[in-house]
Amino acid sequence: MVVSRRGASVRAPRVSFQSAASARVLIGDCVTEMAKLPAASVDLVFADPPYNLQLQGDLKRPDDSRVDAVDDDWDKFSSFSAYDDFSRAWLTACRRVMKPSATLWVIGSYHNIFRVGALLQDLGFWILNDIVWRKSNPMPNFRGRRFTNAHETLIWAARDSAKRNYTFNYEALKAGNDDVQMRSDWFIPLCTGEERLKGGDGKKLHPTQKPEALLARVLLAASRPNDLVLDPFCGTGTTGAVARRLHRRFIGVERLADYAAAAERRIAAAEPLPEPALAAFMTAREAPRVPFSALLERGLVTPGVKLVDAKKRHRALVRADGALALGEAVGSIHRIGALAQGLEACNGWTFWHVETPKGLTLIDTLRAQVRAQMGAD
Repeated sequence: MVVSRRGASVRAPRVSFQSAASARVLIGDCVTEMAKLPAASVDLVFADPPYNLQLQGDLKRPDDSRVDAVDDDWDKFSSFSAYDDFSRAWLTACRRVMKPSATLWVIGSYHNIFRVGALLQDLGFWILNDIVWRKSNPMPNFRGRRFTNAHETLIWAARDSAKRNYTFNYEALKAGNDDVQMRSDWFIPLCTGEERLKGGDGKKLHPTQKPEALLARVLLAASRPNDLVLDPFCGTGTTGAVARRLHRRFIGVERLADYAAAAERRIAAAEPLPEPALAAFMTAREAPRVPFSALLERGLVTPGVKLVDAKKRHRALVRADGALALGEAVGSIHRIGALAQGLEACNGWTFWHVETPKGLTLIDTLRAQVRAQMGAD
């Protein structure tokens, strides 16, 4: 399997942002509603299905007060077999509407995620990662008979093992993580405060509302602007609100009308981010090639000056033809950079500098200026 480790390529047509990413929430059973959608039309699925928590009786705190846990009818199943049938049905429906290059994310707890993972493999999905969402503020274990359940698991899966070019914005994630690869354990707090939707009684509207930060990381990792995102268990619209902010199109399915209405209001109120904040991340491999001679042609470097390294230990003369001279040796910025250091190879763009009245300027900075001019031409 070959992965597309980037956003939209700069060689592809530029993304045309819609003034406001389209979104709609369908009310009804997710399998029934997904059957009405065109096959192979969805770029990304995020699913937050019922966890089948199997709660038996009320959950109490040490002071005997009742914990407001998930005891809604939508989370109740008669047996594990019934839950498996339910999961198989919605996963099959998702797979039909996914593009060949689409991926699916599903979140769950220890109650259900292992069953869902087995079904994903049985149905032909190809698991790419499991992500541990570590909560900074988990609910304590009131009975004191188990470890505090401080995480949930997300499974990220491709439609099948044979399909290529699923979206993974690897370089953008790495850049936002201080140039360190993004890990599969995410430390993000629970949804609290103003982000938590409240009902007319002042209590939380939905018992399992996910934090927008979690959905933002998912969408930024595995989708592009204008992609179509599907959430078959829409709830109060977290996925839809984040999708709108990030200029993704969205379809949500929600069985309960009250939740669907809240989701529609929330999504409509979400303010899309300005286009520059979502521009495609250009990797070094995708960027237009700029030879060193182009810096001379544009007057950014003058023939006859000497390039230096960061500590000014080495000086190389810039020739009119764009080559460098170091003593008797003549060659490219890379070859002469390697020679100066006694190395087999060197990235001359990040080794050589131009001396200016304001200090040293990396020639790679000048190359970036040329690329910016090329993009504006």
